[in-house]
Amino acid sequence: MYNNGVGSWLHRRRPKSGPQTALIAGDRTLTYAELSERTDRLANALRRRGVARGDRVAYLGENDPAFVETFFAAGLLGAIFIPLNTRLAAPELQFQLQDSGARLLVHGAPLEGLAASAAAGTGVQHRLVVGSADDGARAAPSAGGTAVVGRYEDALAAAPDEWIDETVGLDDGAMILYTSGTTGRPKGALLTHGNITWNCINVITDMDVNRHDVALMISPLFHVASLDMGLLPMLLKGATVVLEQKFDPGRALELIGRHRITALSGVPTTYQLLAEHPDWATTDLSSLDKLTCGGSAVPLRVLEAYEERGLGFSNGYGMTETAPGATTLPVWRSREKAGSSGLPQFFTDIRIADPLGEVLGPGEVGEIQISGPNVIKQYWNRTEATRDSYADGIWFKSGDMGYRDEEGFLFVSDRLKDMIISGGENIYPAEVEAAIVELPQVASVAVIGVADEKWGEVPRAVVTLREGTSLTPEDIRAHLDGRLARYKIPKSVVFVEEMPRTASGKIRKAELRKQFAR
Repeated sequence: MYNNGVGSWLHRRRPKSGPQTALIAGDRTLTYAELSERTDRLANALRRRGVARGDRVAYLGENDPAFVETFFAAGLLGAIFIPLNTRLAAPELQFQLQDSGARLLVHGAPLEGLAASAAAGTGVQHRLVVGSADDGARAAPSAGGTAVVGRYEDALAAAPDEWIDETVGLDDGAMILYTSGTTGRPKGALLTHGNITWNCINVITDMDVNRHDVALMISPLFHVASLDMGLLPMLLKGATVVLEQKFDPGRALELIGRHRITALSGVPTTYQLLAEHPDWATTDLSSLDKLTCGGSAVPLRVLEAYEERGLGFSNGYGMTETAPGATTLPVWRSREKAGSSGLPQFFTDIRIADPLGEVLGPGEVGEIQISGPNVIKQYWNRTEATRDSYADGIWFKSGDMGYRDEEGFLFVSDRLKDMIISGGENIYPAEVEAAIVELPQVASVAVIGVADEKWGEVPRAVVTLREGTSLTPEDIRAHLDGRLARYKIPKSVVFVEEMPRTASGKIRKAELRKQFAR
């Protein structure tokens, strides 16, 4: 076999697990043999539409077998998969399609309008629509759009199920995931087949994933944690994955009991909503043995609610650029090491360094730097950003501050990049600030995170207005609506006469947090 990348996984898994259930999505069930055959058909359908090695294939939609099939089909062809966040606005999606040079877009029928608007004026030549024609899939592309629109299932039915054995190596690009930086301009992190493979090996090793596991995916697969920490390690091991398009705590609890779910992943808000649901006390949770949580620390009251049911969390730290796992906190040490993000994953290394690159000892706070085969080597078409992101050409500079204790457990103490994590979603203030400052009345703006009982933290805008002008918080939110994803829009706005600044004129966000982050 010439394909050593992720695209070959289903072909390799098929003779070992053919009749076993791979995916459950609502009333649909796909065995490994069926999933492999459908993926082969899709790969041939994509090839017929001109997709070749190195081309980019994007997906816009909720959790669905088509997402999984598109990911693996792209891998079969040596193409690069681009998962798009359904919560983004059309201009944000359009940038990602344009920047990546995506050739083909697969999307859900309910997102026809968004997909058409986003694809217009980009290099997208084909769109394949997943879902019923009654959902609006027959709508014509937007003005200026040239993409040929076809139906996903028709494309599969018309294509052969021949195995395509393209030469693909572990160093070849497999996926581009967009992550905003401090400048506000999104960067595409290029994950190789090796990055994804080694991350999955780390998960399987540290989490004891096995073929008897049944994982419930209630977080969107377009998030790297859901895809690379949840779905892919399970399929690599021949386990079963239950896909849910939307998170509903009551339904999630029902599915846990019905399918005897063993593995669940989410953010603290997810687990809080489950524990607060009326069915929590009566749901049989005895099958659960792998609860993973990321995004932020688990509140003590949530931790205790699960401990009362005999359950514990495996917390962790990571980022898109580490595919995404970097550390894992073992469940059996979660109380003893409360507040820690855990130990480095099995084939990943962590160090703490000062601004001069000197490695610091236990208890000393510095920048968290990460190395390993799961860490990306470059950003897509961002030579300068790539160069500036590594120390000694090996260690990825996370931009986060932290320290390690005597046993090597990592504690994250601050974020250099001022990133806000709201319900598991990353919000980069610079991106929001750039949109707000478009308003002619705004003289300056700073976006900070404020604590929130439900979401962990939410964005707040601190604004100074130009003399003689006026704005309301509603004016600002209305301006952002449609420009940014709703979760990025500040939940509150504070107007101030003057911003605290450094001698060089930079806004002192630390002072703003002290004053307004309550």
